[in-house]
Amino acid sequence: MSIEKLAPFLATTYENFPKGRFIGLVVLRTTLSETIFRTEGTGEPMCREFVQAGTKADKRIIERLVMTKRKQIAPERRHGREFLRAYDLLYSAKKEEALCSLNTNAPCEMCVDCFLYGFAAGGGGAQKSRIWTEDAFSLLPANDLLGDRTINAIFETGTMRDEQGNASTALNTSEYIKPGVHFLDVVTLKDLTADELRYVLGNILLTSRYGAVSSRVGRMENQILGMFGGTAELPSSLELVQTIHDGMSTREELLEHPLDSSLLINEVETVMNTWQNRRGISVKLSGDELEALIADVDRHWSDDERENFLKRLDQSYEPFRQAPATETKKTKGKSKATPTADVGS
Repeated sequence: MSIEKLAPFLATTYENFPKGRFIGLVVLRTTLSETIFRTEGTGEPMCREFVQAGTKADKRIIERLVMTKRKQIAPERRHGREFLRAYDLLYSAKKEEALCSLNTNAPCEMCVDCFLYGFAAGGGGAQKSRIWTEDAFSLLPANDLLGDRTINAIFETGTMRDEQGNASTALNTSEYIKPGVHFLDVVTLKDLTADELRYVLGNILLTSRYGAVSSRVGRMENQILGMFGGTAELPSSLELVQTIHDGMSTREELLEHPLDSSLLINEVETVMNTWQNRRGISVKLSGDELEALIADVDRHWSDDERENFLKRLDQSYEPFRQAPATETKKTKGKSKATPTADVGS
């Protein structure tokens, strides 16, 4: 199996101390609907940054859209936690009677999510995340990828006026990211076990909505284009985007929206092939090996195996749970659970 090829960079069991084992992922995130990434409330502009277009051929300063690290990791964490909750694998917080929840300053410090994605408790406890993310950048300039949508609220009469004839004041223009926009992302996994790797990959591949108003917009498709093992991180997301921009800008194809995904994926593969000789990078999975690994992840997340897989992963942390037995009791019951807060939009 392809996961065995990554064995030198996987831990056999969870360990409290890092040992310099890195697995790097190259992820292509493509919007499938209108999407909103902003840091403030309604009406604020999309997240964007002025950066250099390329590193060699084109050094113009352009404005690129940004999918910030929190807007990536928060929905993926919530996806995994849904199933931990479903199989009673979230624990009660040490000082609370409620289940472990995000954004409550009361993590349980014992569940799969806490061990993998980290936590910072107000009482002093902390666990550093072993899933390292960074901002994902669009390949094309922000101005080519944005549109405006006028939002209005009609009454039940089907008009903009109520029964007294008063006009609705709920009229607003909001900026959005167009469908078909590509964000390139590099994710680093540090000192993970094989089952932890399957858990994280499942969260990435199965999460489908990101950003604000995700119940209406924000559909995205995540594709893992490359996977590496080594003792160092891969180049950054920005460096990847800039290198691809240099390569594609010298071709005949126009860099404009909508961009052909196959052209982009081929260019990403060309760039990734140059990383095999990069300092600290030892292994790159081939296309067939990567497909086999993703099939392995899909099997573990299938309806037939998901519960056993998650319970096996949960059990692997048992020797490292330091709370007394009376505090490690899982809280059952619907009345005890607290809704998971939204940590990113």
